[in-house]
Amino acid sequence: QVQLVESGGGLVQPGGSLRLSCAASGFTFASVTMRWYRQAPGKERELVAGITTLTGWTNYADSVVGRFTISRDNTKNTVWLQMNSLKPEDTAIYYCNTYTRGAHYWGQGTQVTVSS
Repeated sequence: QVQLVESGGGLVQPGGSLRLSCAASGFTFASVTMRWYRQAPGKERELVAGITTLTGWTNYADSVVGRFTISRDNTKNTVWLQMNSLKPEDTAIYYCNTYTRGAHYWGQGTQVTVSS
């Protein structure tokens, strides 16, 4: 079965950094686009970043461009989200996502809290 397991969240001060990891299994990782979403309390889930397959093309939400970097290693079935210059408005649960075999799949989420 498809499994996505996020890790790396935590509490950081504004301006700090975190690196989120998503370990994937149960599908052909190298053949699919991987994405990071986030959802803050009371807000709709939003796409943060995506990275395509072998080409490695990336896209980012305007709110994070220049601060966040998505990357992947197809030999390790892992996608990362490097988050720098964190702001309080980045506080959310971050989810790893892919669409494959006719459905969206999500990890359990990892909490990121940016606060002084």
